Amino acid sequence: MRHVRALGLVGLAGLAIAAVAYAQSAPPKAAQDPNAYADLAKTHWGDAKAGAAKAGACAACHGLDGNATANPALYPRIAGQSELFVAKQLALFKAGLRADGNAALMIPYAQALSPQDMRDLGAYFQTQHSGAGIADDSAIASGPYEGKKLYQVGEKLYRQGDGSRGIVACTACHGPDGAGNPGPAFPHVGGQQSWYVEMRLNEYRGGHGTLKDDKLFGLMALETRNLSDEEIKGLATYLQGLHNRADQASPADVAAAKAAAAAAPQPSKN
Repeated sequence: MRHVRALGLVGLAGLAIAAVAYAQSAPPKAAQDPNAYADLAKTHWGDAKAGAAKAGACAACHGLDGNATANPALYPRIAGQSELFVAKQLALFKAGLRADGNAALMIPYAQALSPQDMRDLGAYFQTQHSGAGIADDSAIASGPYEGKKLYQVGEKLYRQGDGSRGIVACTACHGPDGAGNPGPAFPHVGGQQSWYVEMRLNEYRGGHGTLKDDKLFGLMALETRNLSDEEIKGLATYLQGLHNRADQASPADVAAAKAAAAAAPQPSKN
């Protein structure tokens, strides 16, 4: 992986050891900072190198490159996530505006960060390449989607939406390969673990967010309000397997493929 080589194996090993030690002695819980979210407006774009030096505390749970491996049923992937989206989530944790469920685990770590630390960490994880899992292709036995594979239910909603219920295609905001949009901070969703996607979609559908006036939360609450449990599971497993194949290849693989294509016999013009 290119980012692993860039940081150096020795440096990464040191980060891993430090991360485990840090995780075993999490910072003491401090008072929530109600200004944490607003204070992001006073920062500048994050520095990925500075973020890499601060990411040791994240590694024990989310992995050195943001692809969670310690407990994939508890920690989401954050590799490839946009800089501003990561920073905003950290600020919400610190402000106590995201405290439901698993979010509570993040609060003591976020409270130790300055607003610029959050931007720097976001910049670092934005440079990391997100992995992906496998979508569930088991057949649905009964109901409105009988005979379809579970991931196909999610695929149709993701790519086409459902005009009859006012559901816009997910690609409109998250892109065809799930890479998101860093401008309005629409998150990277391609390759995310299905359990996490399902949990978050259920939170949106149920209106369980603590930041009630957040425009992005409101948008997702609107999009998910008419989804069935089966449709949420379908979207979750489809996203778990969604990735950009071209981005998986190394520069050497891409160069070799181009060379092979150039050397191949050309079709006759006659």
